[in-house]
This record gives sequence, structure tokens and C-alpha cells, in this order.
Amino acid sequence: MIRLRDITPKGYWPRIALIAFLPIVAMMVGMTLYFFGGHMRSVNERLADAVARDTALIAMAHDRDPASTRETLDLFNDTQGEQLAILQNCPQEDDRATLRRRLPSVLAALDTQVTRPFEISMIGPRDDILLCLTSNEDTLVFTIPRKRAVIINGHIYIVWVLGFGILLLLTAFGFLRNQVRSILQLTEAAKSFGRGQDMPEYRPSGATEVRDAARAVIEMRRKLTAFADQRMAMLAGVSHDLRTPLTRLKLQMAMMEDSEDIQAARQDISHMGAMLDEYLAFARGEETEQASEVRLDQLVRDVVGRFDAEVSFGPMADVTVTGRRMALTRAISNIVSNAVHYGDKVRIELVDGPRAADLLVDDNGPGIPADQREAAFKPFQRLEEARTQNLPGSGLGLALARDTARAHGGDVRLETSPTGGLRARFRLPH
Repeated sequence: MIRLRDITPKGYWPRIALIAFLPIVAMMVGMTLYFFGGHMRSVNERLADAVARDTALIAMAHDRDPASTRETLDLFNDTQGEQLAILQNCPQEDDRATLRRRLPSVLAALDTQVTRPFEISMIGPRDDILLCLTSNEDTLVFTIPRKRAVIINGHIYIVWVLGFGILLLLTAFGFLRNQVRSILQLTEAAKSFGRGQDMPEYRPSGATEVRDAARAVIEMRRKLTAFADQRMAMLAGVSHDLRTPLTRLKLQMAMMEDSEDIQAARQDISHMGAMLDEYLAFARGEETEQASEVRLDQLVRDVVGRFDAEVSFGPMADVTVTGRRMALTRAISNIVSNAVHYGDKVRIELVDGPRAADLLVDDNGPGIPADQREAAFKPFQRLEEARTQNLPGSGLGLALARDTARAHGGDVRLETSPTGGLRARFRLPH
């Protein structure tokens, strides 16, 4: 079943243009068809009927009193603009098929109202009508201006319709262009806000509804920014405050005799220190770093160079994105670290798409079941499968990576890798 939305444009601008232009074009076509199909035919029939009636009346007057025909004709010519001459012979008639195509109304009216034999042709540069009518032994030759029998200025109507139609279309285009431009500007501003970029030059414009939507987006960004800043400040404060008692615990543990419990406690304290370091690094990067252009392929190679592991590269497209370099470095490092910890072999590809770039990190580890992949992004989430058993980690790596990707307008998804393990798809718009 064909639905209307399947055949109509998908974009806002094409839809608005269609809504505005289609009625104007339909009106122009309808008026033109009515004018030429109905109005002009009716007027031509009335003009032809008048010509045939006048011709028949003059012929009847000539039959009754041929001597007074000249006076009658002079009076008629003065009032009607026709010319009449009395001749013995008439020029050869034009082809009737051609005449019926060019003068259908005139021939139909003459056939109906003129009972005498007649011949008709078109002469002169203006295609005036030459009508030869047999009356008794004379031949009355009428020269009838074509404009009296048919409408000859119908093309002027087309010119006016096209002129006003084009004027209406240009006016509608100019108005819609301003309206659509404000919506497109709002779209670009929302995309920039989603990527963590500022647009200080953006100002709400357009219709009242568009301005209200723009103000709502700006207010939402302000609140989200304030919330994120508050969260980062709290995170940094708590992490900083916890480092002091954690340092004291490390000293106390160092002074105690070794035992299995002490070693386990030392390991727990070490993990807590690693988590606090991630907290502080994340908070510092989000608070102070500004967005800039980053060569993503070079950044990935720099990150991979820090790992002492077997990492191979597939196709690496030359991709430039706009984002926070430190935050992107940390996010990619977390993803690669996750793959290195759980797999013996890691393969990385960078694919450039029409709207976004995909960084694919594949490993040959145990993988994560499809129904548990979303849970892997929850902070401090430790899955029960073999993927996380007996391996260190704070449980924040994937959560921080997704948080960074979404702050840049992208996302992180987990999929099944062609190598049998896990694939992390890190997507960033460009």
C-alpha cells in the first residue's frame, strides 16, 4: 500500500515549498484551462454567431433591393468595421479541414444561419476572413476582420497569468526562505550544543513558534551545562577529599605485617586510588578543555602507541572532528584498554561515513551477551560472565567513553566482533 509520506519530500524545506507552490501552480493551471476551455470558446461562439447573423441579414437586404445595398453596406461598415464588395467571381476557397481547425466556431455558425452557398478563405498578414456568399446572380464578398470573429489576444492572458504567478512564487519563496533559514539555524545550533560546542553568535529568529523553540533549546543547554559543571565540581571535590584518608590507609597498610588479608586490603586500596585518579582526570578535562579540530586517525594511533599489546590496524580514513582532545583521548584509551585486557588480538578500523566517523575496536576475547551489553555502560557495573572475572578495573571505562561520545553528539555501542569477541563502535559526527 502506497502511503502519502512515502512519495512526498522528507525535508522541511521541500515540504514547505510544495505546500506553498502547489496551490499557486494549480490555480494558474486551473484558470488557464477554464479560460481557454470554457470562456474563450463561449466568446468565440458568440462572435461567430454575430458575424453569421449580420452576413445573413445583409444578403437578405440585397435580395430585396440590390440598388440600396451600397447605402446599407456603407452604414453597416461605419458601425461594424466590415467591408463588402459585389463581384462576379470569388477567389478559390481554402481547405475546409484547415479552416475547421482554425475557425471552428465561424464555420459552425455559418452552416447554421446562412442558407446560401458560400466559400470562405483567410487572406492578408492578419489572416482576415474572406467570405464569398452567392445571392441571386451576384456574389457578395465580405472581408471580415479576424478580431471580430475570434479572440486574437488570448496570449495576453497567458502573459499576465505567468507574470503574476512568477511574482507570487518569488514572494512565497522569499518569505519561506526566511522562515526555513531560522529553522535550519536552530538545527545547526542544536547540533553544535549536542557536540559540546558554543555558538555565541546564534540569536533566535523567525516566527514566534521558532523563537520559542530556540529559547527553549538555549535554556535547556544552560541548565544542562550548569548541571554538568555542578557534577564535575562535586566529583572533583569528593575525589580530592578522599585522597587524604586513602593515603593514610596506604601508609598504615605498608607498616603492617604481610598476610593474605593485608594483601587483599592493599589491592582494594590500589583499585580505589585508580578510580579516584579517573575521577580527577575526567573532572579536570571536562572543566577546562575547549573544543578544537582533532585528526581522529592520528589521535587513535597515538593512543594505541601507549599500549604494550598486539594491536593491528585495518583501513584508517583521514577524519577530522571537532571536540575536546583530552576527553577523546581518554575515551578511546578506555575502549582500547578494555579490548587489550580481554583479548589477545585487537584490530582497529576508522570508517568515514557521510555524517559521522566510526572507530571500530575488535578483540577476540570472551565477549558480552547481547542482553548484557547496555548494562556494561553503567558505572561500577561488574558483569558476572568471564569477560570481567579476576581482572582489575574501576567499572567506569565504558561509562566515561559513552559519556564523552554523547557529549560530542555521538555514541558508543557494543556489537559482536567478526573475530568472535566484542566490537566497540565509537561514533563521532563531523
